[in-house]
Amino acid sequence: MHQPLLHQLAQVNVARLKYPIDDPRVAGFVKNIERVNAVADRSEGFVWRLQDDENHALDVVFENDNPMLIVNMSVWETPEHLEKFVWQTVHKQVYKKKNEWFEALGKMHLALWWVKIGHQPCIEEARDRLKHLNEYGSSDTAFGWDYLPNVKLWQKERCA
Repeated sequence: MHQPLLHQLAQVNVARLKYPIDDPRVAGFVKNIERVNAVADRSEGFVWRLQDDENHALDVVFENDNPMLIVNMSVWETPEHLEKFVWQTVHKQVYKKKNEWFEALGKMHLALWWVKIGHQPCIEEARDRLKHLNEYGSSDTAFGWDYLPNVKLWQKERCA
């Protein structure tokens, strides 16, 4: 699949904490949020990210008023820009420790989709895209890394 003209890549990533956000067992995650977000904000190809008044999205409710479910959503100029941020910055170091802080969801937790330039997706849109991906698999509506032929780092890194 090629990137449509005049479109950018949106992503939503949902995780369920093993412990409450103020629990010392997730402190390693919490203390890195600001650092990872700062790197994203300065990364080539970064366009926008969901954030609350604290400059992150920890207070954003994704579904069912569940405080253990946290969401990350952003828009990037191209899949290659997102791929570079995810797998070639400090994000990768934090990602490697995800099993210490997050439970396995048993379904897709990352969805990607194309948005017109200038569009900032809302939570409802992200929720719908993730639901579509889980129900129907990758399509033009929502997809995973595997739907993008020009990005390959995820294959090596997710198994490392």
